[in-house]
Amino acid sequence: MPPLEILLSSWRLDWAAAAFVAVTGILYGWGMRSAALGGHRWPVWRAVAFYVLGLGSFTILTCGFTGVYGAEQRWAFTLKISLLLFVVPLLIGLGKPLTLARAALAPKGKSVLDKVLSSRPVRFVSNSFGAPLLGLALFSTFLTPAFFTLRTDPVAGALLTLGVPLLGMLMALPIIEESDFQRSSAYLTLEFMFVFIELLIDAVPGILLSLNGQVLDHVMSVSNPQWWFRDALQDQQFAGNLLWFICEVLDLPLIILMFIRFSRSDKREAGAFDDLTDEQLDELQNQHLRGRH
Repeated sequence: MPPLEILLSSWRLDWAAAAFVAVTGILYGWGMRSAALGGHRWPVWRAVAFYVLGLGSFTILTCGFTGVYGAEQRWAFTLKISLLLFVVPLLIGLGKPLTLARAALAPKGKSVLDKVLSSRPVRFVSNSFGAPLLGLALFSTFLTPAFFTLRTDPVAGALLTLGVPLLGMLMALPIIEESDFQRSSAYLTLEFMFVFIELLIDAVPGILLSLNGQVLDHVMSVSNPQWWFRDALQDQQFAGNLLWFICEVLDLPLIILMFIRFSRSDKREAGAFDDLTDEQLDELQNQHLRGRH
């Protein structure tokens, strides 16, 4: 591992990351101002979570050590991408950006937001069936020569810096912003079961990186190596260990959050049935019986 002073002092401005922080920070601030004008007092702790935990962790990963040395060391790049996908969106989600948007937008803006959230691509990414496939596709590129391109090409780096957190937010917001992604308890049961399959799927690229005895991207050296750099094979195997560990550990809190979401959905549906009159319940039963034939 690099010495502590290198970990703390390695900084380099990432223009794509700076643009992301500036745009999202300004939009969130505008949302708080508009919500306040509309009579909605936004909790201070959510703003702190969004700016300090969410955007702060994003800045550290992209402009700090992992951003500076990600092109040379596979493990630093893997750590950056995996945390941008799994951790940063959860921290940003603590600021409830969708809830803030609903409090700040006019009715026309809310209508557009609803159309976007109900679109097919968003619905595909925001459930536990599509999300693991996208994560598997992303991390599977680490097993190919494309891994070198992703680490070193500026255009690819900018696309990953902007795209990976957005993808992660689409995966995390249905769990955090439950009111905007309400689903039946039966559907959530299927999602909950599929998460256990996801535990195995996410780990596959990390396992293959860790246990492989040859360098999969065929790049054996780097320019201007530092004394603490690992050699290519050790670097790849350590990157695999990190990816394997992160994917497995971070699935546990997601399972807990999904269980909480399932419990709330079940209570909500039970409450809806309790509010029905006897005549309405009889009508639902008759519709169910007619549907069976």
